[in-house]
Amino acid sequence: MLAQYVHPSKTGLFRIVRHGRQWRVLCEDCEIGRHETAEAALINTRMVCPQARLPGELSEWRYIPELALAHSRVSSEGTRWRLAG
Repeated sequence: MLAQYVHPSKTGLFRIVRHGRQWRVLCEDCEIGRHETAEAALINTRMVCPQARLPGELSEWRYIPELALAHSRVSSEGTRWRLAG
């Protein structure tokens, strides 16, 4: 997964994820829309989901860069370990 903005709300975890040249908006596992910019994604999401009370500025969301996500992935070596017993 690529760079993303994340914000929890009472209605679920919202994510604005860079997907190629577009930004996808997800609430939990449900896609809400695709937009040309992260700012457009935020504006549209706030209009579609006003009950979520999302912040109006991306600077108020948690930003997770692509590099951090790459380091958090489990390596293929780690998936071959045998369980004890």
